[in-house]
Amino acid sequence: MAISRAELAQYVDHTLLKPEATPSDVDELAAEAGELGVFSICVSPSMLPVHTPEGVAVATVCGFPSGKHHSSIKAAEAALSIEQGADEVDMVIDIAAAIEGRFAQVEEDIAAVRAAVPEGKILKVIIESAALSDESIVGACRAAKAAGADFVKTSTGFHPAGGASVEAVRLMRETVGDELGVKASGGVRTADAALAMIEAGASRLGLSGTRAVLDGLDGVETADAGDGGY
Repeated sequence: MAISRAELAQYVDHTLLKPEATPSDVDELAAEAGELGVFSICVSPSMLPVHTPEGVAVATVCGFPSGKHHSSIKAAEAALSIEQGADEVDMVIDIAAAIEGRFAQVEEDIAAVRAAVPEGKILKVIIESAALSDESIVGACRAAKAAGADFVKTSTGFHPAGGASVEAVRLMRETVGDELGVKASGGVRTADAALAMIEAGASRLGLSGTRAVLDGLDGVETADAGDGGY
């Protein structure tokens, strides 16, 4: 696929979620985000508020990385993040509920956070796709759609099962159609992998090595679908 460096950058949530990240690290991330022209930065909620260059949104995470938090706690965390300047919230579902097919519970969990994230702010739902069967991926995506989410997202990047795959992104896109965004995150480290995710249906990419991905775009015309994931 033909895409410019600037166009690819606008798919990117430039991400720093390491537990050891410091405020100065986040400041450097924000400055680099402006230089690279990315869509947003994504940081831990305790790092908020954070100043970003003009045109760079602020995303954060909720119930991260396990998803094993009470829905009321996730909702409170999301509400505080919005109060502290977040434009987007990436929440983690209860992965076990999806594995066991308890999709009504998954939907209720997402709906609680949706109620705390007001209209005009974006809610992304992390389903940890590498830990799920295809059936569970479909069920979790349908639950996110029913609960009013704006995006479904593959991965936290912290689960031992791995991160994004082309196959999961394609299935997620087929499930939600054009009504929701799909974010590929976790293990996308090259321009080839990034382009493969976009070709499969990703409308956003979570990258921690953004500069390397963008630098690798030179000379890349098509993406190899085998490069996705961890």
